[in-house]
Amino acid sequence: MSMQKTDDNRVKIFDTTLRDGEQSPGFSMNHDEKLRMAAMLEELGVDIIEAGFPIASQGDFESVRAIAKQASDDVVIAGLCRASVNDINRAWEALQYAPHARIHTFISTSPVHMKYKLRMEPEAVLEAIHKSVSHAASLTSDVEWSPEDGTRTDPDFLVDVVKTAVEAGATTINVPDTVGYLVADEYAELIKMLLNNVPGLEKCTISTHCHNDLGVAVANSLGGVAAGARQIECTINGIGERAGNASLEEVAMALQVRGDRLPYWTRIDGTKLVRASQMLQSITGFSVQPNKAIVGANAFAHESGIHQDGMLKNAQTYEIMTPESVGWQKTNLVLGKHSGRAAFRNKLEQLGYGDIGENAFQDAFVRFKDLADHKKDVTDEDIIALVDDSAGDQEAAYTLEDLKIHSIVHGVARVDVSVAARSEVHTVTTEGNGAVDAIFKGIKQATGQDGQKLDLYQVHAVTGGTDAQAKVTVRLSQDGRSVSGTGADYDTLFASARAYIHALNKLQASERRVHAHHDSAESGGEAA
Repeated sequence: MSMQKTDDNRVKIFDTTLRDGEQSPGFSMNHDEKLRMAAMLEELGVDIIEAGFPIASQGDFESVRAIAKQASDDVVIAGLCRASVNDINRAWEALQYAPHARIHTFISTSPVHMKYKLRMEPEAVLEAIHKSVSHAASLTSDVEWSPEDGTRTDPDFLVDVVKTAVEAGATTINVPDTVGYLVADEYAELIKMLLNNVPGLEKCTISTHCHNDLGVAVANSLGGVAAGARQIECTINGIGERAGNASLEEVAMALQVRGDRLPYWTRIDGTKLVRASQMLQSITGFSVQPNKAIVGANAFAHESGIHQDGMLKNAQTYEIMTPESVGWQKTNLVLGKHSGRAAFRNKLEQLGYGDIGENAFQDAFVRFKDLADHKKDVTDEDIIALVDDSAGDQEAAYTLEDLKIHSIVHGVARVDVSVAARSEVHTVTTEGNGAVDAIFKGIKQATGQDGQKLDLYQVHAVTGGTDAQAKVTVRLSQDGRSVSGTGADYDTLFASARAYIHALNKLQASERRVHAHHDSAESGGEAA
């Protein structure tokens, strides 16, 4: 018997990949990457996208504003603010362009946070809540309020602060387990306690925001829903500060698969979960572990002989959902060197890519044909890696033109590296301790950029076999900024060079935004 879908048993998905997720070290995204990810989240069926923290930086403000402008009528765009009139006004400046906008404001309420972080007495915190929520409610009818470190807040005081927020006009009350301290039954009891003790709370949407420090963020979120919450705050791949947040793909599929015990529904299109996961991995350069639920490479892999025997007889012996239900392709239609543009474009549409832009399409197609000349079978995974690589930086300062490896003798490599910078090609010859070291030194010399620290160099094989395409991740840091770049190629050294240049371009773009913000501040105006 299928579950009847009503407003009462609908769970809204509030995605904070672009805000809480981006706060993870090395996970920062540039402007265009945030827009791409926001469009993917909307296509996935997310109800609320928390686009950023507008007052944090000019770049964050501009990204939130751009996401608000591109949003459709099907999604709410939210911005985070502290309990400050200036924060709220700045957020509204960016959010007002969205068809549906939400102001999300918060303040710490636990004893340890109030004493050491805020240095405020409880009475002052209550006053700040009333003032900030009231001001937000004067700008929009959709106001969310959060007590930071709410699960370690004194229960009586938690009732007081939630009551104050509700009376001031909050329409969504979020209950953050900021440090991932509780377990599922405790979290559910906390939700029930608030519902029983805060007048008017039943008219608000109660939200969960659970961190994964003890590995129970998804369990806590589902426990909160069972207790009365109807919104889950989560991120793609579970990214976020420290051990991350509740994973969107896990909560969505848990609600879909276990409707017998959790009779609730979401708008999430499960068939797009893998695509969203892979897009985020490509943008950030961070791959999920193979055994990651739902989207990991081994999530539907079976190696044990006993398991394989069962799968051959009936897939339900070891699978509680189908790979296709979350976006994995059961069979890969293999394209080859004789395939044309029409077949390649059709394959991109099957893989969930809409219009990636003609330049990115042409680049990906040329590289696909080149790959097909060197690799017997070009799989879906190969094509995804190529397209994500081609659709990367729109404002690239540098591009790789050529790379020649002359010799590697006793570990010392000599290479020629050619890099185009503003239509001018610079070629240098360098030596290093191995080919990768020589290539990176050559790129630094050719671009004149030598102040970066290499924090990570990582190589993944996109598929199996000795002819596998390599996907390389490079993380660079400079002046307190950290970015990740990726590159894909059938030659690991070319992939390494592309990844380094991708990261370098992101650093340059970040530096331009900083200078633009400073120039704007000095002139008293707002950067365009």
